[in-house]
Amino acid sequence: MKLYTSLIITFIFFSFSLISIEANAQVTNPKYDKGLADSMGADAYGMKMYVLVILKTGEAKLDKSKQDSLFVGHLNNIVRLAGIGKLVVSGPIVKNEKQYRGIFILNVKTLDEAKTLLETDPAISNHLLDTEMFQWYGSAALPIYLPYHDSVKMKDF
Repeated sequence: MKLYTSLIITFIFFSFSLISIEANAQVTNPKYDKGLADSMGADAYGMKMYVLVILKTGEAKLDKSKQDSLFVGHLNNIVRLAGIGKLVVSGPIVKNEKQYRGIFILNVKTLDEAKTLLETDPAISNHLLDTEMFQWYGSAALPIYLPYHDSVKMKDF
């Protein structure tokens, strides 16, 4: 009888342990903000799909004044795309052997959507810059940093 009681107690303890482990595995992040997650398009992991664009030297051979004009248009387009929420990261890459010039992370899900946006950039449409594109899975909160950029920059380009 003593062995039987001991087995029952062990079984009950083991059962409660499994229930406790299962319950803990189902607990959500206490900081989770469903409204924010939904507004950012986040999945259950707080992530979503973007398009990563690598900008590289294009094939166009243009005089300096034309290049300068296209780069002004390029910078204006960056500001425009960021303003409408389609560009969440951009910046140059230091000189390198692969001719990579910069990156964009576009707030779109498909390569076709990205291509449509990139066609609005005069440096790309005039082949001063070329692109490589990849779907990229990253934090859905990435666009939130942009409003803070104005608080940390002293000058515009």
